[in-house]
Amino acid sequence: MKPTQSMTSDDGPESTPSTRRRFLKGTLGAAATVAAVPSLSGIAAAHFPTELSIDIQPENAENFIDLGDHDTVTVAVQQSEFVDGDGESETFDPTERDVRYRFGSRLALEDGGGARPVDDGEVRQPEDDSEGGQESLVLTFPVDETGLDGGEETAWLYWERDESGDHGYAGFDSVRVYGNDLSGRTLIEQLQQVLEGDTANGSGSD
Repeated sequence: MKPTQSMTSDDGPESTPSTRRRFLKGTLGAAATVAAVPSLSGIAAAHFPTELSIDIQPENAENFIDLGDHDTVTVAVQQSEFVDGDGESETFDPTERDVRYRFGSRLALEDGGGARPVDDGEVRQPEDDSEGGQESLVLTFPVDETGLDGGEETAWLYWERDESGDHGYAGFDSVRVYGNDLSGRTLIEQLQQVLEGDTANGSGSD
């Protein structure tokens, strides 16, 4: 595995994508974008138009994030085609772009925050035709830097066009986020204890 490193906007010269990323076989589902696009501030919408196709927690159909149990969250960035602000057709291929991403809640990203990927990511090659034969870039982000606090229905990814970080593209996906005050696993364990206690009390009273 690659050594973990923090991606910041003042990193040194980028190496080529083929040398800085290792390839990983796997299957990614298409991004399950079921929520309507939340409204953005005028500045954020203008500087980061929503053009990226992403899949949060690609191995998890429910895009489940437990802030109490999960240390990291993965995001697959897929190829997307769109018309840019100049009316020109553009293809965004994440395997050929510089790794300048921020991930997290919409408010955190609009304020210039959010989590940076722990490394340059992994290029995943599709194993079937479900992804149109296109490669995806799978990134890993530290959960505690995302600005997510539980209850969010969407999470966002910003890609910064240059080191200034002032403009680029955005993408979002639906999520199920549980707060870190009481993790989903802890809640299940507590419910099991309650049920076991009720069963024991009931059997003892007969």
